[in-house]
Amino acid sequence: METTEQRMESTEQRTVGQIERELSQKIQALYKKHLGQQPSKVSCQLFSRKLVVVLEDSVTQPEKLLFEEGQLELAEKVRTDLNEAMQPQIKTLVEEILGVDVLDLLCDAAIETGRIGIIVVLSDAPKVRNPEAIPKLKK
Repeated sequence: METTEQRMESTEQRTVGQIERELSQKIQALYKKHLGQQPSKVSCQLFSRKLVVVLEDSVTQPEKLLFEEGQLELAEKVRTDLNEAMQPQIKTLVEEILGVDVLDLLCDAAIETGRIGIIVVLSDAPKVRNPEAIPKLKK
């Protein structure tokens, strides 16, 4: 099993942009694999010891149907349960790619707009080739 230190060393070779792109692509693939619904766009932004992820068009067909039939509360419950089910995989993915531990993962969705927002609190800022590109990083 790879240690946190070994994971951090592997991220040092990549830029912030490369890491954010990889996270976006892998999160998009994760949703496609597990929910059969690929978000149209996944945006990731690192901020020192935080990662923000926004997924566009991420609502599944059953959720849309419930929403269209006036069952917003049930649609939101389904989305909450799906988000909770996805959190362990997202946490593992983020830890593997960034090489740092995830302390907290907060997730919410807006059924009306089809967006999911994820905030990940990290144990440390990931080591990257261009640390100056990370907003709010204290040197």
